[in-house]
Amino acid sequence: MMQVIESVDSLGKIIRVARNKGEEIGFVPTMGALHDGHLALVKQCIEENDVSVVSIFVNPTQFNNKSDLENYPRTMDADLKLLEALGTNIVFTPAVSEMYPEPDNRTFNFGALSTVMEGEHRPGHFDGVAQIVSKLFNAVDPHKAYFGEKDFQQLAIIREMVRMLRYDVKIVPCPIIREKDGLAMSSRNTRLKSDARKSAPLIWKTLSLSCEMARKASIDEVKSQVISAINADPHLEVEYFEISGVKDLQPVREWGKPGENIGCIAVFAGDIRLIDNIIYC
Repeated sequence: MMQVIESVDSLGKIIRVARNKGEEIGFVPTMGALHDGHLALVKQCIEENDVSVVSIFVNPTQFNNKSDLENYPRTMDADLKLLEALGTNIVFTPAVSEMYPEPDNRTFNFGALSTVMEGEHRPGHFDGVAQIVSKLFNAVDPHKAYFGEKDFQQLAIIREMVRMLRYDVKIVPCPIIREKDGLAMSSRNTRLKSDARKSAPLIWKTLSLSCEMARKASIDEVKSQVISAINADPHLEVEYFEISGVKDLQPVREWGKPGENIGCIAVFAGDIRLIDNIIYC
């Protein structure tokens, strides 16, 4: 039977009992409004661990835009039904006051990882991510934690945080799950207006075509063509498109070997911000 836990202390008692039995703890942190992308992570977590923990917490410290925080979809009842149907053991649903009994003013030096792309366009965002993920790791004490590759830069930041803070947890990356039309699944997709939703699949279509371009065009040419193709749609506007090294996420001027470069993009579809990425093979 699935347990829904709201306090750090109550969760800690359950986790300690499981660990004392030698059970493996798997963890999937989410902000709720669950879709098939989240559920794929949860399924893998359940398959690979004795105890599966999913958190649902909309973290205020990682939002740059107050309106985005206020409008972020919250569907707790539906989320709990989905997780119970999968066979999740524990769902952690803390209040903001539980996770932040006092302000968390910690900042993290992630070096060049946090100065590009999301870090450049969303100042302080990764400090907020590191604040909440570290708090959740302390509460859940997992052996493995599962993160989607759609947030590729976030995945790199979390790996670096694990190294910096010396957490004994394995970070498990999970592939992007897409809608039938190619749009990367996101909780924000439910907020897309009709015209923007019809246009949004162009993001992945253009990224896919850029793999063909990359075989004969320079990086600057590919970047220019991708941005132009997406911006040609009146409902889409590229915030950034960067081609970087997969390992350090720093911009590159020349193509590396297959698998060494990634294209990361942020696009406003109407007033909703979407991100996606592609590995150049």
